[in-house]
Amino acid sequence: MKIGIIVHSHTGNTYSVAQRLKEELLAAGHALSLEKVIAVNDEQPDVSKIQLKETPDASEYDALIFGAPVRGFSLSPVMKSYLSQIVSLKGKKIVCYVTEYFPYPWMGGNRAVDQMKKLCETKGTEVFETRVINWSNRQREKKITNMVEELSKLF
Repeated sequence: MKIGIIVHSHTGNTYSVAQRLKEELLAAGHALSLEKVIAVNDEQPDVSKIQLKETPDASEYDALIFGAPVRGFSLSPVMKSYLSQIVSLKGKKIVCYVTEYFPYPWMGGNRAVDQMKKLCETKGTEVFETRVINWSNRQREKKITNMVEELSKLF
């Protein structure tokens, strides 16, 4: 199975989780690529004004893991813009995760990951799993380790 991990990472936290997922999935024998969604104007809050510089081709993968930060209690505008531009995700196994500074998922993470899930579903697919990583939670390392182990079993 060819798996793509596609992330937008503003501070590097989301990307660091993606790297751990990549290591685990490669160790399990999967063909895998880790790619970044990059905007020219990363700080732009208006999705319609986002200018993407790097837009990975999601069509080449059998399964996708999308990761993004929470911004303003919502999904990162850069990831919103990227997912909106994808034509179809039909027939692909999809997993989504978000990272946020706040210690609890109800402080924006749940809303952001739900927005990501709904955007993916509008592209004709089912999202198999979603996760929220809370960066200031004392259990962060344990939650990341659990997420990596559990998500790697889905593929």
